[in-house]
Amino acid sequence: MEEQRTEKQLVADAKNGDQSATASLVQMHSAKIYSLAIRIMQNKEDAEDVLQETFIIMMNKLHTFSGKSSLYTWLYRIASNVAYGKFRDKKHLDPNLSPDEPNFKTMSGHELHHWPDHLDDKLDDEAFRNCLMQALEELPENYRTVFVLRDLENMSTRDTANILEISEANVKVRLMRSRLFLRDQLLNHFKCVERPS
Repeated sequence: MEEQRTEKQLVADAKNGDQSATASLVQMHSAKIYSLAIRIMQNKEDAEDVLQETFIIMMNKLHTFSGKSSLYTWLYRIASNVAYGKFRDKKHLDPNLSPDEPNFKTMSGHELHHWPDHLDDKLDDEAFRNCLMQALEELPENYRTVFVLRDLENMSTRDTANILEISEANVKVRLMRSRLFLRDQLLNHFKCVERPS
């Protein structure tokens, strides 16, 4: 029986052409990458495309992976970039939209009220989860990715910044604005959170 290899060993073996090591890496990370893709793309077919393209890129570019970050972080960066590319191809991204100054027409107020501190607990509520997924569809893609990574995937600010290749300060700005936008969507359109007193 073959001794189980560490991820570092699998990466080294995959770089040397070991197809079983490559397959193990795909199996190890595919569920998390698909989860990220479905939350960003909001569409199973597009999410499957992102998943497939991410691992094709991994196979072709693994020799460039230096190991400074985890493979998980590297793959998330690839998947996020593939997702952005798909949005651009579909012209879903407004080229005039500044990543720092979104034109959120429905956003009002500057403070978060009744935003759950532990979102995981709220996601156990199917009605809230469905509302949130609908609200995410209205969120511009560059903000959606930050929200997904930070609040749904529970990644740190630093890891999110590394994946998206933006500053930690930018991550914090986008996350706050994402929450504001989603709060207003959940409050005014879907009535899924209580109105602040």
